[in-house]
Amino acid sequence: MGMASANSGWRIRARRSRNFGLRAGALSGAARRELLIRGTAGSATILGVRKGSAPAFARPFGAGPGPQPRREPGHVFWVRVQIDGEPPYETRVRQRVREEDLEWMQPADVVACRVDPGDRDRLVLYVPDAGEATRVSIAKVLADGRRADATVLAAAPVAADYSGRDDPVLRLDLELRAWDEPVPWRVRLIQPVPLAAIGLVDLGQHLEVAFFAVDRGESVAVDWAASLGDE
Repeated sequence: MGMASANSGWRIRARRSRNFGLRAGALSGAARRELLIRGTAGSATILGVRKGSAPAFARPFGAGPGPQPRREPGHVFWVRVQIDGEPPYETRVRQRVREEDLEWMQPADVVACRVDPGDRDRLVLYVPDAGEATRVSIAKVLADGRRADATVLAAAPVAADYSGRDDPVLRLDLELRAWDEPVPWRVRLIQPVPLAAIGLVDLGQHLEVAFFAVDRGESVAVDWAASLGDE
């Protein structure tokens, strides 16, 4: 997948999904507490994040010059939600978060969530504690994981500079082979890809990855530096 086609795909995806699943405002404190207690537990992969923007209905169509509408507080998160026994889905949620939590809620991070059983677009995101973590951090996998060779089966953009970052976020389907595992296995990752490594995610290309276990990608991370030959 070349740089031009990738960038085109990101822009198209962003336009199509601009209002997809987005609520008018953040949940109240009482609604948030109720969801945290009674909601269905799941995990959410962050696909994009930005500062909360003005709601679409804040300025009537054809309104003349005047003060700009007030920006909604909090952040808007574009997420891929996974609940046990159900197919994953994507939605957006506006939510206030603490600054110390925001650094763990960037594209490709996986956080915990609680979902309203009657309305799957109504959910609360939160950073899990150590006992509730749903995914091993990329840095830890790269530092301590076993090594494998990965063949790229597919690559699709899911976000491009949605959070102000330069590195695009891609969904990668890979086939992994490790010398100490009897058969290859397939995984799906959502990770930021350095711009210098865009050429490495074409079909059939090989990447160096680290992993802890044979799973669907929960404990797998691409070593971009090693794949680029920088190590």
